[in-house]
Amino acid sequence: MAIIGIMDSGVGGLSVYREIRKILPGEHFIYFSDNAHCPYGEKSREYIIDRLRHITDYFIGRGAQAMVLACNTATSAAIAMLREEYEIPFVGMEPAIKPAISDTTSGTVGVLATHGTLQGDKYQTTRDKYAEGVRVLEHVGEGFVELVESGCLEGPEAEDTVKKSLKPLLDAGADRIVLGCTHYPFLLDTLRKVAAGLGHPDVVFIDPAPAVARQLAAVLKEKGIGTDPLARPETEFISSGDPAALKRTIKLI
Repeated sequence: MAIIGIMDSGVGGLSVYREIRKILPGEHFIYFSDNAHCPYGEKSREYIIDRLRHITDYFIGRGAQAMVLACNTATSAAIAMLREEYEIPFVGMEPAIKPAISDTTSGTVGVLATHGTLQGDKYQTTRDKYAEGVRVLEHVGEGFVELVESGCLEGPEAEDTVKKSLKPLLDAGADRIVLGCTHYPFLLDTLRKVAAGLGHPDVVFIDPAPAVARQLAAVLKEKGIGTDPLARPETEFISSGDPAALKRTIKLI
């Protein structure tokens, strides 16, 4: 049974964890919510790297054989450094620009993400590689992380917050919206409701979590890290701050 560490700045990475658990049901997972330092989106790269070193050291001390950065901002800021400094394999979030661009019929794709992700080299390189002939519009999901961390996933407050960031993308003709933060899939029902209310019921929201889960499975196989489909699944949930948000969101998955 492999021991796999999964981290996020808060509860958003649980949207990735639930996809990983579907295809790797027999592993031992340690989920670390760094909510004492959440959100990462406006933090400096140096700050995030320092946090990731602490979290990685913790996971390795617990026997982790692989680590998932279930956070777009952390992936952008720190995954290259982690791969240089540590021997265990790391799997990060991949911007889902390619499938969005391949699937658009309007020729306009929207990206909702944190400021840190949109400014990161990883996202910008991927965007520039695939975006020829397609207009890519970007918007920070202002207040999205805070909504999810507080458990406000629906209702007037959530809808008003979502509308402010989603409407400009829809007004510009985006028919595919990339969810560039792992917190955002927890707002998917509200995103769809708001889009329909704005006259865009057919817009498609793209969550990269299933692809990340498949990538982790491939990496474990490539590295010869054993898995046991008959083992009893086990997960530890750890929070660096108030565990209330983590406990509340676990119930949703």
